Amino acid sequence: MTSRKLMVGVLVLAVPFGLWAAYRPDRAIRTGTAAVADSLCAKTFVAGLDPDIAYAEAIERPGIRRIAALMRYHLDPIAKTVDVSVAGLHDSHAEFRDGFGCVLVHGSHEPYLLNSDIEALRTSRSQPLLPDIAGPDLVDPPDPALRAALDHVFVEPATPPYRRTKAVVVVRDGKVIAERYAAGAGIHTPLPSFSMTKSMINALLGILTRQGLLTPLIPAPIPEWRSASDPRHDIRIEQMMRMTTGLALDETNSGFDPSSQMYLYDDMAGFAVNAPLIAPPGKRWAYSSATTQLLARIIRDAVGGPEQTLALAWHELFNPLGMRDVMLQFDASGTLQGSNNMLASARDWARFGLLYLGDGEVGGRRILPEGWVDFSAAATLDTDYGAGFWTNRSTHDNARGRVQLGIPPDAFFASGSLGQRCVIIPSQHMVVVRMGDAADRDGDMRGLARLVKEAIAATHS
Repeated sequence: MTSRKLMVGVLVLAVPFGLWAAYRPDRAIRTGTAAVADSLCAKTFVAGLDPDIAYAEAIERPGIRRIAALMRYHLDPIAKTVDVSVAGLHDSHAEFRDGFGCVLVHGSHEPYLLNSDIEALRTSRSQPLLPDIAGPDLVDPPDPALRAALDHVFVEPATPPYRRTKAVVVVRDGKVIAERYAAGAGIHTPLPSFSMTKSMINALLGILTRQGLLTPLIPAPIPEWRSASDPRHDIRIEQMMRMTTGLALDETNSGFDPSSQMYLYDDMAGFAVNAPLIAPPGKRWAYSSATTQLLARIIRDAVGGPEQTLALAWHELFNPLGMRDVMLQFDASGTLQGSNNMLASARDWARFGLLYLGDGEVGGRRILPEGWVDFSAAATLDTDYGAGFWTNRSTHDNARGRVQLGIPPDAFFASGSLGQRCVIIPSQHMVVVRMGDAADRDGDMRGLARLVKEAIAATHS
């Protein structure tokens, strides 16, 4: 009888321990503290925003708000570090590195130290190829219809979820026709772009394709997959761009998914590269930041390292477009955080959008290969996702819904969490940028659509 009770007791203890070991809720919680630490560091020390406000906005994200009551942060303005924990546990630590943004530091391992003169990279030896889109002052539109459109996108609802629009820029025919910024932000404020960074990765891959170093058609040059016996060796770069690799890297933002948990590693791509294949490449679509992080490693390896990645971005993309208020951030291994974490001003994102509006060409020089823009905006399988951009060039219900709301059917856009958007509309010769901290499920898509619709109507009145 005693041995039976002992066995029952062991089973009672073993079941919860087994569940804990299998699901590791501690790791899921740490993905939350890591996200907040990283965001708070960047918003404070890169964007120059108020840390208390930045923290309050960060903990309202879906998923994180569940543990927000027990979350605490400590910010050291001298050392420029941020620590975030839950109930005194699961601490995440982020550090600011001058010129290179913030990096998550895990344990006692020293992060890769970039050896680049960032100011020299920012200082172009030639004038930008893209004509200036606006002067040094805020473009406050005299048109009452455009002013009303800006009013509408900045108005807050009476109850949560709040929209918290930080910046809006509307460009038509290559010039800013309207812009507005929230308190604390301005023309030169580099704001977190979140997954809009994936569209920048698209541009770097396009540049390397034009240079003949890569092409979307080749198998991904990942050493861990090179063996002919590895079922992943046939995964092509295009399938990674379109998120149809078939790898077990689905993103759910639950904290338990691999795209969330890669942020717990110094080498995020080194974690993602071990994912097994769960479907034939090219047959199944699943959104995945981890897949784009693997593309960032491919770019790093193709050009020769972290410093060469920075040089590529500045010399071949940012400087030709006149993008100055940009901060690229790297993981602790020295790989560009390509799935997330670039910061840029709203005007700089408008300049980026003009590259795609101009079919990859600016000032008579081709930056992206011919046909690259249409390739990027073409829908993948039966989704409304292209290759690093979301797209209305699709029959998917989401695309149809956006068209009904007022975003034209030829539009495609870079998109990031909390409503970061750069919408490219060739039929209207227009780029619309919205950045902020919208905590609702779709990142204030209705507000964005109303802005686009009203901006188009104002230019046709």
